[in-house]
Amino acid sequence: MALEPYVVGLTVSGIAVLGVTLLPRLVSGRPISLPIFYVGLGVVVFSLPLGLPSPDPLEHGTVAEKLTELGVILALMSAGLKLDRVPGVASWTSTWRLLAVTMPISILGAALLGWGVAGFVVPAAALLGAVIAPTDPVLASEVQVEEPGEGEEGIAIDEKEGKADEVRFALTSEAGLNDSLAFPFTYLAISMVALGVAPENWLETWLTEYVLYKIGVGLVGGVAAGVLLARLIFQLSAETKLAQSVRGLEALGGTLFAYGATEIAGGYGFLAVFVAALWIRNYEKRHEYNATLHDVAEKGEQLLMTLIMVLFGGAIATGLFDPLTVRDAAVAATIVFVVRPAAGLVGLIGFARAWTEKAVISFFGIRGIGSFYYLSYGVNQAAFPAADRIWALVGCVVLVSVVVHGVAATPAVDTVKERVPGA
Repeated sequence: MALEPYVVGLTVSGIAVLGVTLLPRLVSGRPISLPIFYVGLGVVVFSLPLGLPSPDPLEHGTVAEKLTELGVILALMSAGLKLDRVPGVASWTSTWRLLAVTMPISILGAALLGWGVAGFVVPAAALLGAVIAPTDPVLASEVQVEEPGEGEEGIAIDEKEGKADEVRFALTSEAGLNDSLAFPFTYLAISMVALGVAPENWLETWLTEYVLYKIGVGLVGGVAAGVLLARLIFQLSAETKLAQSVRGLEALGGTLFAYGATEIAGGYGFLAVFVAALWIRNYEKRHEYNATLHDVAEKGEQLLMTLIMVLFGGAIATGLFDPLTVRDAAVAATIVFVVRPAAGLVGLIGFARAWTEKAVISFFGIRGIGSFYYLSYGVNQAAFPAADRIWALVGCVVLVSVVVHGVAATPAVDTVKERVPGA
């Protein structure tokens, strides 16, 4: 009897969702992360003769783009809702350093490797640099800020830990902002394909529209959405049985609203979602409903992450890495083990924290869903040469990151706690 792919898909989805709920009980505190299991599940399932269609991101480019897009915006809402530290020049020093120094160096380093070692043409190399810019701590949750909650003394857990645990804060806040700030660099690569490599062909439009205008609208849209949503959420109490049954769903509705409205206005929706989440989180910092909002957002994030990682494993099993050359693999390893750590250390020079903390922050430049989104978006928008090789190389970066960072996260955090007082 032939197996129906739809039924097989439901079965695999059920296994994956059960994994979301049961695996954390088995691997908690151990040097391993859940995405490793999901990638492995995808490899196994799609290697079997079950009649499942190949999850090729090039063949199904639109699906890949939209699925990863949704995964990113849910992750951004989840990240913003757990950050207690009020944004400021001094309080977010580590974040600004990672964005202003580490991120550009990482982009440039990856682009130069793509051009000089992998042999990509300039636009393709620029796209490679752009898509490795977003970091994604959700793939190693041990290095994220803890979820909001109340401690024994009535002090928010995240507020108390956020002041001491700079590693978790820096990586979570960096991921929240560089997931949106990678967009201008992706548009830069797309502009090079459409208009040529010469800066005079695209520089003015790129700076005014894709940098200044879209970032500005994203910030304004995020604040506006955050103000509106915070007032609606915290000033309208859920007293009826029906209202109680949907507690926390404002996080999902707010995510989609902030993103969609800002995109309609021509801004960066990713930026708006994260800014809105920060505003909501800081509107009533000690309100117990913050934990409810975060729980719902995180569950949505985890489900999308699980699905994407299973499909990523399926893509590996069905030939994603076939175009990968030895040089491409070397470039991928260099990005993970050299470019990001070096760029991170440069960005944190002079930052008044222990070297142990700075080393961990620099090393955990985790690549994941954001990289998949920007790559699928870029390839869907313009005809980049060697798109299959770029996908293979970026997939290799993400796989190495998922495995290495996932295994190293728990020992690294434990080391920081042992060596740095108060962490």
